[in-house]
Amino acid sequence: MISETGPELGRLGARAAVPDRAAATSGRVRRRRWLLARRHWRMYAFVLPGLIFFVIFAYVPMLGNVAAFQDYSPFLGFANSPWVGLENFRRLITDPDVGHAVINTLQLSLLQIIFAFPAPIALALLLNSLISTRVKRWLQSIVYLPHFISWVIVISIWQQILGGTGIVTDVLSRVGIEHVNLMSNPETFHLLVTSQVIWKDSGWGTIIFFAALTTIPTELYESAAVDGAGAWRRIVHVTLPGLLPVILLLLILRLGDVLTVGFEQIYLQYNTVGAAAAEVLDTFVYFRGVVGSDWGFSTAVGLVKGVVGTLLVLGANALSKRFGAEGLF
Repeated sequence: MISETGPELGRLGARAAVPDRAAATSGRVRRRRWLLARRHWRMYAFVLPGLIFFVIFAYVPMLGNVAAFQDYSPFLGFANSPWVGLENFRRLITDPDVGHAVINTLQLSLLQIIFAFPAPIALALLLNSLISTRVKRWLQSIVYLPHFISWVIVISIWQQILGGTGIVTDVLSRVGIEHVNLMSNPETFHLLVTSQVIWKDSGWGTIIFFAALTTIPTELYESAAVDGAGAWRRIVHVTLPGLLPVILLLLILRLGDVLTVGFEQIYLQYNTVGAAAAEVLDTFVYFRGVVGSDWGFSTAVGLVKGVVGTLLVLGANALSKRFGAEGLF
């Protein structure tokens, strides 16, 4: 009996010692983190304003999503507005205007992924192929500039070129083609919006790809040239594989915004082409919620849009990892 009790007491003592060691280890980790925080407090102070900004303007407003479950009125507030449960989400499924806005949004997103997303890649490869550094920098400065122009100015410029009294219309009228106004044509509106996005943001998007190009070892190009690979084959077999991780990362992020196509750009041209061509989810939420005062329903639409975007990012990230890529996280 004594011989059996001794080992049993030893095992009990060992089990009791495990939490003590874990607690001691946890305490050491906390003290080490605190010492690192005190040592690098300037770095944390540098990050703090950005953190406060996102907390106030990104995370705190998420609490307002409770309006999606209410017949919300700004005069009653969140506390006194009637609770309607999932009624706003049922309306979302049955409202035909939502379906129309979703179709337009997906069409624009698909066009932008097909044409606008690869445009910075092609532009970066084209500029990178230039031998003259001075010409390359000069062209980079030119293609960067449209990014810093507001959409109000961009639409005004395009109106002066493609509008009813624009340069293109004037030239076409001189050769006998009358009444051409590409800015007010609903049938070509989606292509027009995609072209505006390419013109405005392609140059700015090349910055990321220029940085990625610098990480590709020059030895790979030299080896490919020695093996007889021409310029096109070096791009296909060296440059594009080197850019693939960045391309996948940006594509995953872009899928998260697949239901967001730019409110300001669409709103400025909304009345010109009409709701049939220009109604997207962002304008739908604005007109139904802010203008029409249907706050609960518009909040439900926005909430579903955010949830779908999050699920798309998670799914694309998991899919990229399954095929051997690093993914976003």
